[in-house]
Amino acid sequence: MDPRPLDALDLKLMQALQLDGRAPFSRIGEVLGVSDQTVARRFRRLRTTAGMRVLGLVDESRLGRTSWIVRMRCTPDVAEQLANALARRPDTSYIDLISGGTEVLCAMKPRSRKDRDELLFDRLQRTPRVVSVSAHCMLHTFYGGALGWISKVQALDADEEEALRPPPVEPSDAPVSLDAADEALVTVLRRDGRAAYSELQDATGQSESAVKRRVERLRSLGVLYFDVQHDNESLGHGLSAMLWLTVAPAALDRIGRALAQHPEIGFAAAVTGQANLVAAVRCRGTAELYTYLSERVGALDGVQSVETTLTLRQVKQLTYEPSPR
Repeated sequence: MDPRPLDALDLKLMQALQLDGRAPFSRIGEVLGVSDQTVARRFRRLRTTAGMRVLGLVDESRLGRTSWIVRMRCTPDVAEQLANALARRPDTSYIDLISGGTEVLCAMKPRSRKDRDELLFDRLQRTPRVVSVSAHCMLHTFYGGALGWISKVQALDADEEEALRPPPVEPSDAPVSLDAADEALVTVLRRDGRAAYSELQDATGQSESAVKRRVERLRSLGVLYFDVQHDNESLGHGLSAMLWLTVAPAALDRIGRALAQHPEIGFAAAVTGQANLVAAVRCRGTAELYTYLSERVGALDGVQSVETTLTLRQVKQLTYEPSPR
């Protein structure tokens, strides 16, 4: 990996893509005051130096589906194998090895109740050397999804952010259904959120104008959003952890919203289980994590207990790229 630190323009570009993953380089360059060729060069370099990828993702809740966080305790000799097997599934993300290599943490988005039950109650339960499986349904997301951690770096000023922000999502409680062309389009964007319209045409068999309308429709409904995958170390975060908080029910919403404002937090959600609030935190090291836990989390009235699990290795973020052997 390129050892050069990311500069202000790198961070601006990453935040711009978090706001609108399909914004043309010419538009980004115009707002940032550089040429589109400069933006394109920086984009290519960030793919190498920061592992950056722009991916098109689906908000499962807008489709009436439920997402889960699953903790699997297993013997050390099987943990990595299990994590890699789960990482190859299209319905998983954010797979980590934690707890000294004896636990696998996985975010799961099953497409149906049948898929959920097959994995949680059948396949995982019968996997050799898996000691226990704990599944936590996500009830409400306070931070995450289209609001990636990059949104908190504050590299863009207010005018730049406003100029690059896409049209707002249309609020609706009615679940959205995807047809075959939508599914084909989403499959391509899941691999590359900036895939050319010609590639989306080939996948759907539709005209460029029809594909553009589909993309904009899915975005306006809040079904399709774009996220920036990146290496944490390139941004100075050498330590990642999950916090499992047990919070007084009356304080759950207040504390969840408070965590969402903390710059250290990249994800926070209310979940089922003994710990009813889970959060992903990124720090420079153990000293910074200690300060965050003792001074920021400890100051939140209503937190009854906190379990902290360190991430030893991240096997999958939004997409899976096997480690070279």
